[in-house]
Parts: sequence; C-alpha cells; structure tokens
Amino acid sequence: MAGEPFRKLVTDNPRPPVAGRDLRAAAKARAASGEADVAENRARGERRGAERLQTERAGGLQQAIDEPASEQSFFLPRQAGGMTLFLVAAYALAAGVFQGLPSTTTMTFALASATLFACGSLFAAIERRSEALSVVRLGIVFIGIVLPMGCAGLALALWVGEGLPWQWGIATLVCINAAAAALFDMRIISLFCAKIASWTGFAVLVPENVTFAAVFAAALTLSLIARLEWKAAQKRRLAREARERVAARAEDILRSFEETGQGWFWETDRRGLITYISPKAATVLGKTSDQVVGCPLSEIVDPTQGAADAERTLAFHLSARSAFHDVEVRAATTGDERWWALAGRPVYDSYKNFCGFRGHGTDLTEKRRSEQQVSRLAHYDSLTGLANRVQMSQALEQILAAPSGRERACAVLMLDLDRFKHVNDTLGHPAGDALLKQVAQRLERAIDGHGRCGRLGGDEFQVIVPGHQDRHTLGHMAAAIINSLSQPYSIQGQSVVIGASVGIALAPEHGSNSDELIRNVDLALYAAKDAGRGVYRFYAEDLHAAAEERAELEQDLREAIAKGELQLYYQPVVYAANEKIVGFEALMRWNHPKRGWISPAKFVPIAEDAGLIDRIGQWALRTACADLARWPRSIRCAVNVSALQFANPDLPTIVANALAHSGVAPSRLELEITESVFLNDSSGTDAMFKALKRVGVRLALDDFGTGYSSLGYLKKAPFDKIKIDRSFVQGATEEGSRNGAIIASITSLAEALHMDTTAEGVETLDELELVRLLGCSHVQGYIYYKPMNAADATALVSGDLVAQADGPQCARAPRQNLLRKVIVVYSGNRLNATLRNISESGAMIEGLWNMPVGTAMRVEFSADKTVTAQVRWSRENRVGIEFHQPLRRRADGTFAVLKGAPGQAAAAW
Repeated sequence: MAGEPFRKLVTDNPRPPVAGRDLRAAAKARAASGEADVAENRARGERRGAERLQTERAGGLQQAIDEPASEQSFFLPRQAGGMTLFLVAAYALAAGVFQGLPSTTTMTFALASATLFACGSLFAAIERRSEALSVVRLGIVFIGIVLPMGCAGLALALWVGEGLPWQWGIATLVCINAAAAALFDMRIISLFCAKIASWTGFAVLVPENVTFAAVFAAALTLSLIARLEWKAAQKRRLAREARERVAARAEDILRSFEETGQGWFWETDRRGLITYISPKAATVLGKTSDQVVGCPLSEIVDPTQGAADAERTLAFHLSARSAFHDVEVRAATTGDERWWALAGRPVYDSYKNFCGFRGHGTDLTEKRRSEQQVSRLAHYDSLTGLANRVQMSQALEQILAAPSGRERACAVLMLDLDRFKHVNDTLGHPAGDALLKQVAQRLERAIDGHGRCGRLGGDEFQVIVPGHQDRHTLGHMAAAIINSLSQPYSIQGQSVVIGASVGIALAPEHGSNSDELIRNVDLALYAAKDAGRGVYRFYAEDLHAAAEERAELEQDLREAIAKGELQLYYQPVVYAANEKIVGFEALMRWNHPKRGWISPAKFVPIAEDAGLIDRIGQWALRTACADLARWPRSIRCAVNVSALQFANPDLPTIVANALAHSGVAPSRLELEITESVFLNDSSGTDAMFKALKRVGVRLALDDFGTGYSSLGYLKKAPFDKIKIDRSFVQGATEEGSRNGAIIASITSLAEALHMDTTAEGVETLDELELVRLLGCSHVQGYIYYKPMNAADATALVSGDLVAQADGPQCARAPRQNLLRKVIVVYSGNRLNATLRNISESGAMIEGLWNMPVGTAMRVEFSADKTVTAQVRWSRENRVGIEFHQPLRRRADGTFAVLKGAPGQAAAAW
C-alpha cells in the first residue's frame, strides 16, 4: 500500500520515521492544497484506495519503485507510438507548407521513419528478451533509433532540395529532435544516437569537408554534453532511488505497524473531519475506512463508561490546536470493550496555515485486561476465586475504622480443614487443589450472602460477618459450615472426607483492631482443634494462657524427644475365656521435669501439628519390638499407628527393619489403626494394607465405631482384630443403655469376619461379666491391670500369666457427662483440669496425675463458684473426688454449685 496517506504520514507524523526532505516538501505542498469539504474528503479516500489497489495489482510496492530504474537500462522505451503520430503530423504540416506531396523517394524515407517508430514496441520487447546479447542490442539501436531518425532527417533534407523552405525544414527537424528527447528521456545513449542520426541526413545531401567537419564537431559536442548529462542523470537516478527506498522502507514499516495491530494512524482536516484512518481501526469500530472518513474525530470515541474525561481532554486539544500524547479513550464499539491511547499534533502548510491533525493510536485493550488481571490476582485467590488475605484484611480494617461504633461491630470466623494434608500426601497436590475449589463453593453456599468469605492460604479460610451478631446465630452458622464441609467429596473418582474446625471472635468485644482480632480468632481456632476438631469455639480470655502453654509444650516435647524422656507403658490384654495374659498395648507416656505426667491426649495432638508424630511413632515401634524380644513367644504387643504414619509409603520398610533388628517374629507385632485412615478411600490405602500383610504383622482396628467411615472397608481391609472403644463399654450395664446391643453387634460382625474382639476400658465386675456374655474374646482395662513400665511388664510375664479381676462390683451412681474447664487448688498449687462427669456426691476430673488418695482440694468453676472435695481414687491422669457436701440436683437435672464457701447459697450451671 504505497498510497498518498502513507506518504503523508511518513513525512509529517511525529513518531514514525521521516521519509526525507523531498517527501516533506511534497507533503507540505499537498497539505497546502488540502481545503476540501466532506464530499472531497470521501472522494480522496476512494481515490487513495484505487491507487493502492492499482499498485498491488501492478506487482506490489517494491516493484513499482524499482521499475523506473530498471527501465532506464534499456535503449528503447516500451511505448513509441506517440513518436509515430508526431512524425505523421510534422510531415502533414510540411506538405501543407509545400502545397503538395514530395517526391516518391522523399515520401519513402518519411514513411520509413514513421513505420520504424511504429515498430518500436516490438523492438523494445526483443531487446528485453535478449538483454544479455550485446550484438542484438546494437542492432536494435541501429534499427529502432539511428535508422528512423536518419530517415526522418534525410527526408526533410530531400524535401528542402525539392522546394520546401529550409527554415521550415530545420524547424521541423528541431521539433522532431525535441520529441525524441522526450521519448528517450534519461536514455543518454539513445538520445545522442537519435540527434546525430537526424542531422547526418542533411550532411548526406552536401558531401563536403565542411559539412562532415560540422557533423563531427556536433557529434563531439553532443558526446560531451551527453556525458555530462549522463552523469547528472545517474546522480539524479541514484538520489531518486535512495528517496524511493527510504519511502518504501518507511511505508513498509508503517504498514507492518498497522498489520500487526500494534497501532494505527489517523488524519483530520482543519475542521476536525477525518480524512484518513487505518483500516484496522475502522474494522474495530465495525465500519470501513470510507464510512469513517468525513466524520468528526470525536465520533470514534465513546464518552460513556468512565471515558468522558478523556473525551473532553481530546476535544480541548483539538480546539486549542495543541499537540497531545497518550490520551486514553474508549473506542465507540458496539461489542467488546476496546481502549485506545491517542497521540497527535497539528499540521501547518508552508504559509503557516492550519491544515488539521495527524497522529496515531495504540490499542490498550490487552494492557488494561492485564492490569485488571493483576489487580484481581492482588485481591483474589487464583485457585478458588475467593478474596485473598490482602482483601480480607482491607475489608476488616475498613469495618473497624467506621466512624460509628455500631458500624464497627462484626464477627470473624477462622476455618481450618481437618485431614487436608493427608489428602495432599496420598492423592497429590492436584487433588488437593480440586478439593479446595469444592470447599470454597460449599463455604459460599453455607454463608448464603450473610458475610464475606476468603482464602488466606493453604487450607485456611476466613469469614467476616458485618454488624452485631448474637452468639446463637454465629454458632448456628459455624455448625452449618462444619456440617457442609464434612460431607464426602468426589475427587478424581474417589470419595474423600475431611472436616473443619472453626474459631469465632467478635468485634469490638474481642478486639478493636484487626491485629488483635485476628490473633484472638486464631486462639479460638486452636481451641476448637484441641477440643477434638470438627467443632467451633468462641474466643475466651483464658485461651491466651492455653496458647502459651501449648507453645511451651511443643518446645519441651522437642527437647524431650532429643533427650529420650518419652517412655512406653504397657497395659496387659487378657483372654476372656481363661483369663490369661496374651499381650500388651504400648502406650506413650511423658513425665515432664516440671509439669509431671502429661496426658497423651494433650501432647500427641501437639506432636501431630508440629510434624513430630512420625518421629515419635518410629521410636515407639523400635522400643516396643526391643521389649517384646525379651518376653515369651506367646505374648504379642500392639503399637498404635497414627493416620500420618500410615500415609508414609516407607511404613512397611520401617516395620520390617524394627522386626529384623529385634529378631521378633512379625506375627507377634500388632499395629492398631483407627478408622481415619479410610476417610480418603484411596488406592494407596489398599496398597499399604497389602504391604503390611506381606511383612506378616497383625492389624487391629482401634476405636471402632467412633470414626466417620462406613462399614464398607471391613470387607476388604485385612484386620485380625476389632477393638471396641471404651465409650461403648462404660455405661453398658446401666438401665436403658443401648451400648450392650452395640457391643453384641460388633462381636457378631467380628465373628462372622473371623476376627478377634477386645473390649477396652473395662473397670467394674459387672462390665466384665457383660462383655464376656456378649462374646468379646479379649478384655483390656483397670479391672485387671493399669499400664506399667517395661520392667514391671517383664516381671509380670515371667510368671504363670494368669490375671485376676479386681475392681468394684458395679458402676457408681448415675452421673452427668460433661466437659468443663476447672481450676483445682491444693497445697498452694493451682492446676488447670477438665471435669469429665459429675454426680451429687462426686465427680471425675482429668488432667491430674498421680494424686494421692485422701488429698483435700478446692475445685473452682468460676471466680465465685467453688466446692471442696477429697480424692477417693487416682488412675493415671484421672482422679475421682467426693464432695465434702453433696450437691443438690434440681428438677431440670442441673446441679447447684456452691457460691463461696460450703453451706452458702448456690447457683445452677
């Protein structure tokens, strides 16, 4: 497209390359004549389009530029018909002046000259086909140039001899030479030959020395002139070719600039009407270039959607005739949104008259989309589409910075997924990402527009509920979230079950700034995890102390592992039929140097969260095998395996190495596995069971019936034993309890599957009698033995292995089960403990290790609610206490806790 608009843009546009001084002068000359109305502008656009089309049909821009330079290398032009007509006209005028026709000889030479020029096109075609043959080209010069011009000169000379006035003959010959000069323009050799040949005809008529000397002198003079003219012509040709190359290069660059979509060009006249616009830009507007030409520049800009200011800025520059740069406007498109950056400057002619504007535009659409994408990534989670940590923090700070105290009220819920890491470890991170997406969708449905939810990172989510919220409503929302997120997921064709723990904090009650509020809701979340996961907890003041205690315990646990302070205790397992000891269960114990005995229920979750459980588990496995090697071969030992250990692909190798190092037969080792390993129901779980069975160890299903799975896994998992959880054994003898029916069902199921059963936590004689009657093959509990250290276990198995039941006949009076934090004060010490159950006469407290029987204590339920009691029994971290004064049970089943000292008025709780 070598049309005029590109040349004008090459010369006058401020940004693209300049095409040279001549082009600028030509552009200014064109601009000076550029006062036209709308119709003229449209006509000009059509003419430019026709010129571009004609150039393309001729073979392209480069061919159009190079063609004149290549033509000048030939002696004959392509068209010589005009010379023939000129000769005929000249002869006709000479006949008029002569008042008759010349002689036959003269007429023959005249017709010969016209005929030869008429064949010039044929001679030119022959020359171009035979340009490599110099002999042919010389013949062409002689026949096509010298001979016709010589015949023309001779014809005029003979005609003058016949009576034609010599003045007319010379004038005609001069005119013929002038026509030849026009015909052979820039062909110096051809022009020289033509002139010499024409004047030689006169010399032939007067063959004298003076004549030949004159012809020779004229030839010499013309040769010198031809040489000078040829050099000048060569310089002009080289300069023209250089200018054309620059113009071609500039036009090619501009065309490429347009075609690649990086930018486009525009031009207006002095009235602001478009005289040129790139086809690419017109296509974006849904029009053709001809439809846009003649319209005001403002019509290509959409003043809506936030671009009104830019449109006014553009109008100001156009009216002020001032240059502008990077004015961002929205294109007046009807479909997708498109944005341009316009730049332009005013154009003046050589007389400083304003001619209009010229400029270019750049497409900013992709840039804007990229900026929007970057902005979205900065404020939204790329995986789930929820708000990210930054946006949630900004939203919370905005609420807390509201001017009104009522507007600053809000609730923050912090969520953490339970067992999500196990999904990542077993199914891989792509499965984990898919799970997080489904979690985000369920979370939004559970919130149901009442709050704003976001993902803070990993498996941690946050919900902000604006406005004042009562605890009942928030508790209902948290329970709905937990229930929704705990339903099975379908990931990669497999069923996956996880859980969620929720911490809740209120503003401004639990914090007046975002840092304090987030810290407190984190503490509430930790409390929910400590409470067994799958629950929600509100922030409370005592959680700070619990968090500090947890952090200290984690550090102490690391040191204990390094120093070897952990111990294994063994609780015997008795065969119910003959009351003989057939094995032990290895139980973890930690005697803290300052805190004393710490319950495994307290430090094992810390070990799991801190990533220490696998290390502790391997130590327990090696230690148990080493102790088992010193016991009789009939004795087995059971070791608990956590779900995190079970997910370790190296577990079979670890077990095999421990057995090989101790020399124990694999059948003597029993691995106790909880139902949580089946939550993901993956092929890796089946492969792990098969690998462990290949090692030869026994597998026991621990805490049966307390997990989240169905019974479907029993038909494929190769268990050798089912352990009935103590929660089913305790209370089974009470009137109206269904626990006995559950135990009977479990034993029947185990018998049908050829599995043993072990009843855990048997403490009374009536419980022992019941589990025997219901078919339990093994019994484990305080009714026989408490857990003992390795030395006592070794001494125990060195005897006859017969166990005797020793315990109360029946369970205590009916008690109310509960879970409540209390403070126990004795001997000047204040200890945190947990109240597990309570009756009118006493209670069971957990968290007190090895309390001497008879110890007096005070139990503080709150600052103004206390009771005094005495220790009646102590087992591991649990103690049974008897109140000095029995509590009074109200009609609604609650107990009245004394307010202040015993004997004073009481308050229900």
